[in-house]
Amino acid sequence: MEKVTLNNGIEMPILGFGIMQLMGEDCENMVISAIEAGYRLFDTAELYGNEQALGNAIKRSGVARSELFITTKFGSKEAGYEKTLAAFYRSLELLQLDYLDLYLIHQPFGDIFGSWRAMQQLHKEGKIRAIGVCNFTPDRLMDLIANSGFTPAINQIETHPFHQQTETALFLQENGVQIEAWSPFAEGLNDIFTNEALARIGAKYEKSVAQVILRWLIQRGVVAIPKSARKERMMENINIFDFSLSEQDMEEIKTLDNNKSVFFDHRDPAIVKWMSEYAWLNV
Repeated sequence: MEKVTLNNGIEMPILGFGIMQLMGEDCENMVISAIEAGYRLFDTAELYGNEQALGNAIKRSGVARSELFITTKFGSKEAGYEKTLAAFYRSLELLQLDYLDLYLIHQPFGDIFGSWRAMQQLHKEGKIRAIGVCNFTPDRLMDLIANSGFTPAINQIETHPFHQQTETALFLQENGVQIEAWSPFAEGLNDIFTNEALARIGAKYEKSVAQVILRWLIQRGVVAIPKSARKERMMENINIFDFSLSEQDMEEIKTLDNNKSVFFDHRDPAIVKWMSEYAWLNV
């Protein structure tokens, strides 16, 4: 598995496995299958309600903890110094771990500076190897960096062929923040899996559209965390290190960019209010 090096020197797999919407024993079994397929990066969140299932799977797997890279997140309802500390220890207990590899602010709302102080403290204590954020636009991220003096290791944002985040990716690179893609397949929207251009590129390499998308992301240096509830699909998704897209392929995929979210705008006041009020939101 190829890796990226974060701004604090920690290595992170460039391809992982997301477990949003996978629950209970099904989640445990899918994680076990993913570990058997070669995945070592796993991404969850308190709001997904499956941290304990992930922890159970880790214990069942028999794989050494040091071989795994475990990420979780806390939501807007847990923003603030004390709330974030409490959320972290709840997650750690459910995951049945002694430390996290990566802890993320799930949404850029609420008392994020209080949360950031708590996260820095946990990082200093060795409870978290790296800390970062999700869904931060460049202006919000620069505000956090400039006014805290501590640069996040990761910004996990919506990134896929229809929303390529080209300018944001450049900003993150310039500021030493690793970009990570959530929903790399745009949850199947806009008929992504039958897209003519992606299918044509895939046919050249005898690869699926999903494999083309993931290869495109890692060639851009983007960490990706695809999800699948089917073992054959997770095997397919990890089988992307035996080919490379040409410059022409990369340029053709650029033309698919609509430069906007297929889900929602984090700057829309109605969306901000909605995300700030509902603790069950799992995006």
